[in-house]
Amino acid sequence: MSNENPALFEQLQLRQLTLPNRIIIAPMCQYSADEGKTTDWHLIHLGNLAQSGCGMLILEATAVEPRGRITHGCLGLYDDETESTLSRVVEACKKYGNTPIGIQLGHAGRKASAHPPQNGGAPLKLDEDSWETIAPSDIPFANDWHRPRQMDRSLMKHVIEAHVQAVHRCERIGFDAVELHGAHGYLVSSFLSPIANQRTDEYGGPMQNRMRFPLELFAAMREAWPATKPMGVRFNGTDWDDKGLLLEEAIEFGQALKKLGCDFFDISGGGNNLSRPEVKPAYQVQFATAIKRATGIPTMAVGMIRDPHLAEKLISEGACDMIAIARGFLFEPRWSWKAAYELGATCDYPAQYARANPLLWPQAFPDNQELNDTALDWEVGAAPHIMVPKN
Repeated sequence: MSNENPALFEQLQLRQLTLPNRIIIAPMCQYSADEGKTTDWHLIHLGNLAQSGCGMLILEATAVEPRGRITHGCLGLYDDETESTLSRVVEACKKYGNTPIGIQLGHAGRKASAHPPQNGGAPLKLDEDSWETIAPSDIPFANDWHRPRQMDRSLMKHVIEAHVQAVHRCERIGFDAVELHGAHGYLVSSFLSPIANQRTDEYGGPMQNRMRFPLELFAAMREAWPATKPMGVRFNGTDWDDKGLLLEEAIEFGQALKKLGCDFFDISGGGNNLSRPEVKPAYQVQFATAIKRATGIPTMAVGMIRDPHLAEKLISEGACDMIAIARGFLFEPRWSWKAAYELGATCDYPAQYARANPLLWPQAFPDNQELNDTALDWEVGAAPHIMVPKN
């Protein structure tokens, strides 16, 4: 095994937050909230992931008002009850975990008021306790979807204030970072996309106008968030449709966000209509790379990056600065440990789990003498969750 630390396990500085490595657990909706409030499911789910030793854990999309939830089971952060229950979960994650904790704030816009994916994902009917949806234009997401209310300036200001209040709650709770959800066809994404935004005023038309509201929103959130803490944005690099957001427009948005003090980007794609790409490992990395190189902002790549060696290659070659993994962590909640083991790196283990590190198992690898020799050359350090070489 090489003595050189793999690029995937190098630290990354975002303002005064130091990420121990470049592995990010991406936001993953659990559809398990009770009227926006966390439940014991979130305590177990997030507590487990918080012990993975990754660079940062970002909580699932969290609505800034009840109308902004995708489903009845989505998290919210818009009143004292939602703040209190979420605070309990984050406190436990920080007490027993070993990774920075971020949160993704957002608003579902015209894709709100729906069933969860496991129940088909269709829009709620009137007798299913549906609610009003809002959007830049009164264009439904798809056939049989709700016709959203077109936002006027007063409603835009209301939504901005709801995000700002959620940011203040995030600070009281103790989050280390905030990410604005600007992808996947939800409210911010729908303003950016000409598929969903067909306004004729100063908030529609050319990209300079379509990104006006998202930039006003981010600027207000950034001002409300401590200067010492990072704030980023997840946004699309493409709509996977020539009639939608184009890469050059996504780059323009990224450059504008940079001027407002954005600290990181999380680049995804699609969701403003039913267009879908061919899905394969690293299928969206090209967009993250282009935006990273055009802006110089630390950028996450997403999309089926499950192989540690592929993740290492992308980081080491400068295609991106961080790897965001979602479903891969549901399947392998200790993916970061696996990656460290395969790449010859060190990774933080909770003290209670330190003995799980294969490097502490002499002769655990009957068919690989190199690994056996390596295991014999390591020991538990003064802090038992950190592995150090023997003298």
